[in-house]
Amino acid sequence: MLARIAYQVYWIGRYVARAEFTARMLDGVFQASLQAQSGATRQPLSWDAVMAVMGAHPDQSQPIPASEAVRALTLDAESPASVTACVDRAREGARTVRDVVSTEMWEALNTLFLELNQSDLGAALRTGPYSVYSFVRERCALWWGLADETMLRDASYSFLTAGRHSESAEMIVRMLRVAVSSTEPDRDPSSGGDGALALLQAVGGLEAFRRSVPTPVGPEPVVEFLTFETDYPHSVAASVDALQRALDEVGAGGRGAPPVLRLARLRAELEFHRGLGHGHSLDSALSGARSMKSLLEHIQEELATVDTEVERRYFTGETPQRQVVSA
Repeated sequence: MLARIAYQVYWIGRYVARAEFTARMLDGVFQASLQAQSGATRQPLSWDAVMAVMGAHPDQSQPIPASEAVRALTLDAESPASVTACVDRAREGARTVRDVVSTEMWEALNTLFLELNQSDLGAALRTGPYSVYSFVRERCALWWGLADETMLRDASYSFLTAGRHSESAEMIVRMLRVAVSSTEPDRDPSSGGDGALALLQAVGGLEAFRRSVPTPVGPEPVVEFLTFETDYPHSVAASVDALQRALDEVGAGGRGAPPVLRLARLRAELEFHRGLGHGHSLDSALSGARSMKSLLEHIQEELATVDTEVERRYFTGETPQRQVVSA
């Protein structure tokens, strides 16, 4: 497979996944804000935290207003994290490899692109942001469903799913690092449960958590669930496993390729640390090796190294600038 085609397909997967996660996160924060305004709960996730998840670090002492965060993460065409920018770049990538993606996939992505560009998103976000983010989530889910139903299980499909799971793993780790920082001892402990609930809402994992975990929603069980639960498709462990399998199926060295070997080691580490937490406090069990905070930092560093190795291994000679989101 040509490196430039593999590159485009991989980044189409990343862009669509990033648009979906960003829309889901913003919708979850809006829902949590609505609950806080009704008096049912404290405001668990600040817009500063949301911007930190997406790698934005504005130089200002005042809290970021909701309007600025929503504009940056939804409408800003120059931001690699905004919904519209991700959809635009995914659609442009799909246009250049039309012989790889199916007609139905192209139509789903093109419809999303046209709706976002022809609508007055500014007005829609002021009056009903939920409908905007719901539409984005549904179209992205349709795209992935059509990919599963209409694409050959060849190298193109493997690179597409590799991009999806690479973005998923990195996004969840960034969310967890912000969540862990917000529940440190020097913070207000009363907001921990609300923050954990908001985090689950922001990744769409609330119902899965309640079916899988018998304990009430709290910071530690939620972080453990989103890090180690292999039966939940967007957990870090599940995403790492899916990314490894996708790259393994690509060929070009297969299981001996550097990124595949690194992912295999990372999977083994995650399985080991999950075993430490069985039957007692995870953070207490990890205290002898590394805290949850340092473990997440280590995972993020490993994923960044995998990303670099994927670029070198499969996309050598490709010149376009990667649109990364830095934490």
